[in-house]
Amino acid sequence: MRKGALVAQDPTGFEDIKGSDALNVEEIDVLRQEITHKWRVPRLLYLTIITCSIGAAVQGWDQEGSNGANLSFPAQFGIGGKSGHDVFLVGLINSAPYIGSAVIGYWLSDPLNNLFGRRGTIFISAIYCLLAPIGGALTQNWQQFLFSRILLGVGMGIKASTVPIFAAENSPASIRGALVMSWQLWTTFGIFLGCSANLAVGQIGKIAWRLQVGSAFIPAVPLTLLILFCPESPRWYIKKGKYEKAMKSLLRLRNHPIQAARDLYAIHAQVEIEAEAIRGSTYFKRLTQLFTIPRVRRATLASFVVMIGQQMCGINIIAFYSSTVFKEAGTSDFNALFASWGFGLVNFLFAWPAIWTIDTFGRRSLLLFTFPNMAWSLLAAGLCTLIPKSSIAHVGLVALFVYVFAVFYSPGEGPVPYTYSAEVFPLSHREVGMSWAVATCLFWAAVLSITFPMILAATRVLGAFCLYAGFNIAAFVMIFLWMPETKQRTLEELDYVFAVPTSVFMKYNTTKVVPWWFKRHIL
Repeated sequence: MRKGALVAQDPTGFEDIKGSDALNVEEIDVLRQEITHKWRVPRLLYLTIITCSIGAAVQGWDQEGSNGANLSFPAQFGIGGKSGHDVFLVGLINSAPYIGSAVIGYWLSDPLNNLFGRRGTIFISAIYCLLAPIGGALTQNWQQFLFSRILLGVGMGIKASTVPIFAAENSPASIRGALVMSWQLWTTFGIFLGCSANLAVGQIGKIAWRLQVGSAFIPAVPLTLLILFCPESPRWYIKKGKYEKAMKSLLRLRNHPIQAARDLYAIHAQVEIEAEAIRGSTYFKRLTQLFTIPRVRRATLASFVVMIGQQMCGINIIAFYSSTVFKEAGTSDFNALFASWGFGLVNFLFAWPAIWTIDTFGRRSLLLFTFPNMAWSLLAAGLCTLIPKSSIAHVGLVALFVYVFAVFYSPGEGPVPYTYSAEVFPLSHREVGMSWAVATCLFWAAVLSITFPMILAATRVLGAFCLYAGFNIAAFVMIFLWMPETKQRTLEELDYVFAVPTSVFMKYNTTKVVPWWFKRHIL
């Protein structure tokens, strides 16, 4: 423990420790390998991340179940007309999981984490995600279907605000971004599986939509079982004063006791500082402090920007309504499902590069590169709808540029929001901060789900895609001004990153970075 404390105080100077506490050859070699072989971690850590990733797959599959079901459930429930009432109800049902998440699920996360820990909270959410899709498949009217989707949203909300924290707190700093981003990677895999399920059952008749919705229970089964074999977050144990259990968790999650001792001391020191800062705090006080404590407020603003950017970029108009969009562009139901399957495949394949790029190029740099490219690809997809529908190029080019959009989205705004939001808040505000961040994301996802059918009816595909191309440019500006980089920083070092006032950060970017960029790349 003494050696671990000395290493934690100077993480890069471990070879310079002298005297009786000097590290032996084995300990020095292990710490060196964190840099030279950063992916050499215990299998149990990989099991933990895989389990979290399965939870993400549930999220993606649920989204795509409603995507395919949109082609048939409205007619069966008598709300398939073109009236404002019917269009609104279809949007409301599609938005129900996100309403349930934003209004109920995310705000249950903090008290549930406090009572049951990260593992227990994920297990509770898995039960919701196991039963709700089955219930949705058995509903007999739109009111029952709406209620089942809200219940599903409660489970999704609890899970989505806990799983990234669980992954971040169990991961070493050198690969934390890559491991935590597996949330988005496996969300895209869930979307792909959902697209595959939609396509597989799309032509079997009236019960197709029930199978599309109900099939989302499948990944919830292994999630419910595997979470029981994962070690609890050592940070949560320390927060509860259970140091012996925290050390046991760290020994299972690290290659060597020197790493476990170092991390235990570092976490302990940070918890002590934060406990002193928020002594006597309550849940509602911590919620208020998201907007009153300067360091926390800056993290709240940054997480808000990156989360709302995920909705502004337009990904969810594709994830929720791609089948509807392709059908609107002039193709058959089955071909619309097939084109959506292609989107799911591209989205999943191009999420893989982010495992390497997120900790190499950084969160901020990835977003500043990908947002302009998402803007022009959406604009191009919209303009291709002007090609006569009689031409084979009409739907083909629309689909092509939607796929190009997915190519840029998948390694950028796909994985970054959850990774970024899980790491920017101090431990004292991590649960409530993550709840705020993800509630922001899915509240606006709910708004998008309700409004997009009306936007599509009023402006057609061209107007809708052009609108979201403009939103991409607006999100680019917000990220440039308000989102600091967090690449390869420990959760404790981020306190210094967010100590910089927002006005100073904005001034530096507008007066230093912009002129430098123009001199290097334009002039």
